[in-house]
Amino acid sequence: MHFPMALVPICLISLSILLHYVAAQQTNGSVSVGASLTATPNAKPWLSSSGEFAFGFKQLQGRDGFLLSIWYEKIPDQTIIWYPDGGLIMSTGSKVDLVDGRGLVLSDPQGKEVWSSGSISDLAYGYINDTGNFVIVGSNSRNIWESFDHPADTLLPTQVMARGGEINSKMSKTNYTGGKFQLRLLQDGNLVLNTRDVFTDTPDNAYYISGTRDADNSSNSGDQLIFDPKGYMYILRRNGERANLTGDSLPSGDYYHRATLDSDGVFTQYYHPKNPTDGTSWEIAWFVPENMCRTSDGKACGLNNVCILDNNRPTCECPRGFSLLDPNSRNGDCKPYFTPSCDEGESNNGEDVFDFIELTNTDWPGSDFVSLNPSDEQTCRTSCLKDCFCAVAIYRDNRCWKKQLPLTNGYKDPAYNVKALLKFRKFDGPVPGENKSGTGEDKSEKSLILVGSVLLGASVLVIVVLIGVIYVHLFKTKKKGTPLLSSATVETNLPRFTYQELVEATNGFKYELGKGAFGTVYKGEIGTKVAAIKKLETVVQDGQKEFITEVNTIARTHHKNLVQLLGYCDAGEKRLLIYEYMANGTLADFLFGGMRPSWKQRSYIALGVAKGLTYLHEECSNQIIHCDIKPQNILLDDYYNAKIADFGLAKLLLINQSRTNTGIRGTKGYIAPEWFRNTPVTFKVDVYSFGVLLLEIISCRKSVVFDDDAEDVAVLTDMAWDCHQDGRLDAFVENDLEALDDLEKLTTFMMVGLWCVQENPSLRPTMKKVIQMLEGGIEVTEPPCPCPLSVTSFSSSN
Repeated sequence: MHFPMALVPICLISLSILLHYVAAQQTNGSVSVGASLTATPNAKPWLSSSGEFAFGFKQLQGRDGFLLSIWYEKIPDQTIIWYPDGGLIMSTGSKVDLVDGRGLVLSDPQGKEVWSSGSISDLAYGYINDTGNFVIVGSNSRNIWESFDHPADTLLPTQVMARGGEINSKMSKTNYTGGKFQLRLLQDGNLVLNTRDVFTDTPDNAYYISGTRDADNSSNSGDQLIFDPKGYMYILRRNGERANLTGDSLPSGDYYHRATLDSDGVFTQYYHPKNPTDGTSWEIAWFVPENMCRTSDGKACGLNNVCILDNNRPTCECPRGFSLLDPNSRNGDCKPYFTPSCDEGESNNGEDVFDFIELTNTDWPGSDFVSLNPSDEQTCRTSCLKDCFCAVAIYRDNRCWKKQLPLTNGYKDPAYNVKALLKFRKFDGPVPGENKSGTGEDKSEKSLILVGSVLLGASVLVIVVLIGVIYVHLFKTKKKGTPLLSSATVETNLPRFTYQELVEATNGFKYELGKGAFGTVYKGEIGTKVAAIKKLETVVQDGQKEFITEVNTIARTHHKNLVQLLGYCDAGEKRLLIYEYMANGTLADFLFGGMRPSWKQRSYIALGVAKGLTYLHEECSNQIIHCDIKPQNILLDDYYNAKIADFGLAKLLLINQSRTNTGIRGTKGYIAPEWFRNTPVTFKVDVYSFGVLLLEIISCRKSVVFDDDAEDVAVLTDMAWDCHQDGRLDAFVENDLEALDDLEKLTTFMMVGLWCVQENPSLRPTMKKVIQMLEGGIEVTEPPCPCPLSVTSFSSSN
């Protein structure tokens, strides 16, 4: 059929108009029912009639994803002023629809609903007005839903908060999930700021109180928090009087105004010119409290952290000897490298074993358990050194306060003349120093290999180049005090050290990091870098063969979830391996230490271990069965990435082999049942051990406990099955509210763990399938009872 060419321009114009209508479906600020927006980099938002406010998907700087939000469209930084509860970061292809009977519905690229504004009947249309409020209007022309009624962390002019209203801070400047700070207008009329438990949403004591509660005359108590159209904020009392908050500090002219509860816990009113010039930014009109670091209940920084007031704003830094529990939460808890214990006979040899890091003008009020008054500084030091409970001593004005972990409400003030003494073990070596990131790590003391922390997101080529550079500088550059290298190698280009060089590197094997079935690990220095040096012991007849296997195999094994081998020593019966040093220790210490790690961290670690095992089983050139997966063999780097250690010490499988017969290997509580039968051992023994490990990660419980007769009893797998069957995941995780709040993932992880610990290895998934299940790529079906099978009924088929 002939198509008239003259119609082509008209069709193109019509198509353009149609596409614009489909994408925006908005006229003069109005959004029709059925309209939708899709999260793409160049997606057009729904605009207010003036074009000053936008509603849509905001692509976040420095993060891979989009946030459904409202923002200022006409100023350069496009500050976000509203987002749905939870601050969900959505991937490309996510959609928001205006649906009759449902309101706003946010769904992921697979069409799964993740948030909605709630059931709304007789919906007519929606629009974003020129005050930044998204409104859904019913068929009766009344507003039936407003974003102003569901604020995020910000209030805008014309917005009113009634008694019982609240807003929550973000977790951080770039993390929009709910933070630990809260602004509330209480029923008694007081406007307060308080911290809260983010998992239970339980408020703590207020660290700012407006004083608008009147106990004697209720008519004078506060009734509403009002942000008027001119930008003035005040508390309106029941009798009509105002308690001004803004004061007379606003500039004259045409400005945007907002009041935000920032992620540092300070409630701040900002202003910004509507017609900005280059370099214009938000200015502060007023804020409360004046000194967040010195508020008694502010808790600006987490446990063991230190608050420092910088230009009237609180910043948090972990002190030396501590590092952030969550590297992405600078104002969160700090984890100590050393925790005092009374199980080691410390009090008898305190001065020989311990010393102090000295900090000035720093204190943690409220963590005292003993006060010495009067006391001189030396008496204060000696008393803490010999006290196995003492982690920190504070000395000031001939008085000494001894403190236990965790330390609370820490702050540093140049005007506060005090000396803090933080205890550390001498044989742990130099204590990592303070840095600007607040992680408490000195650059000179970082792990021998920095690839894991430097190369996130880098290409394989960059990794190869940097590893080469590191080897050249750390191993082949002769410096005074740096071990010489031998040119001899064992079918690998790894550096070979003499035994004497490693004796010197470890100071005579003085600082022991840990001991395992195959040998003892010592802390050492190669040049200026810290390393973990494993001294293998002849525990089996073919130990020499296993050592050669370790060197040849691990030298060709590279994965971000495996500990990197850096060198070796082969001097007759003296065989040693040099590994990268993991500053955050073992997963066992992390899981079973004093503080329960966050569910987010634990689930991330579990997935990392699974990926490392998948690489060993299926992806490396020489397939490897680890044979001893347990928390003590999972190490954590500077950023708490999980790295599997001690792989290659068990029997090596060639590429065309799937099973092996060998002596029993592994650790009680993690050993698969087939080890005890006269049947071949497959990769499924690692899957079983991973299943036990996964249940430990979920529950923060050990797989094996000891009864009164000191006989080990494995109970965790049985308890996991019972709790799963009874629907009592809360009991299994001991009411870990963060995990229970993520119930879908928790249930998935639980079922994956139970599949992995099946008695029959043929029922266990491969580690590749485990990853798919953990990540939600495939559905996890209901597992059968992992109860014991008889030896005769056991199937050796894979």
